[in-house]
Amino acid sequence: MNRLYDLWDDFLSLLFPRICYGCGNHLLRNEKIICTECYVVIPRTNYHNLKGNPVEQLFWGRCLIESAAAFSFYNKGSRIRNLIHNMKYKGIKEIGSELGRIYGLSLKSSGFTNGIDIIVPIPLHPAKKRSRGFNQSELISEGLAEATGLPVNTTAIGRAVASSTQTKRSRYERWINVEGIFVVNDPDSLKGKHLLLIDDVITTGSTMESCVNEILKTEGVKVSVAALAFAPA
Repeated sequence: MNRLYDLWDDFLSLLFPRICYGCGNHLLRNEKIICTECYVVIPRTNYHNLKGNPVEQLFWGRCLIESAAAFSFYNKGSRIRNLIHNMKYKGIKEIGSELGRIYGLSLKSSGFTNGIDIIVPIPLHPAKKRSRGFNQSELISEGLAEATGLPVNTTAIGRAVASSTQTKRSRYERWINVEGIFVVNDPDSLKGKHLLLIDDVITTGSTMESCVNEILKTEGVKVSVAALAFAPA
């Protein structure tokens, strides 16, 4: 039976080639979404193992976080950039959950998630979510939850203002663009909790900063942050 399944899988692959969304190469049998080569060669930051890492330093003097990390580096032409682009703009939602699961396994095994109570994705404005059809940070959070066993809360934090894109904005313009755009909808569900706030890419940290500062108005809350990619200046 397994032999027949493999033959059928090979036949379907000839008719409908399965492509790695990181490099564009054909996927081999038993590979999905991302090929083994991409899995191996995508450069990890390993910042979850390093206190005072460059992502943490972004927030020094701006907002109080417990720790910060990112899976890979978001550089022009990088495979992680291709993956995120295919997820956000081509609607390949499985990329988010798969990369979240991969990263979640590393975060859990390193102890980074010890003491974390809940995963909270950075929210999209409802209009933006309807337009795109999904929130990429929620997809990543689903994969993280699968790997870590932590619950995800997608309703406690909301986006009250539909900010325009951050692309090509200066650091100051990015900060102004996201100031006051987040709201805590359900502070009781967050009281006394340690949150892991998730986004797809951290560049200047302005979006995270705005969200963290709003969350910290809730009694007894602690926040750590993580993203799939970090775009160093």
